[in-house]
Amino acid sequence: MNTTLRINGNDKQFPQDRAPKTLAELLAELKIDQATVVAEIDGRIVERKDFASAALQPGQSIELVRFVGGG
Repeated sequence: MNTTLRINGNDKQFPQDRAPKTLAELLAELKIDQATVVAEIDGRIVERKDFASAALQPGQSIELVRFVGGG
């Protein structure tokens, strides 16, 4: 059985026993540095200090916006 999360409009499947339980775990799984991202779960912005406690549930919609340096 898989767990599905909608990330930036795309469904991503995770094996149920390895599905990320928090936003911090999801970012680690996706290899995204927490310091370079703004995150929203189901339309609610999550403060960076709350990433480790922001619980994820199957079917939730997560939007991740990454900051990229350059010019």
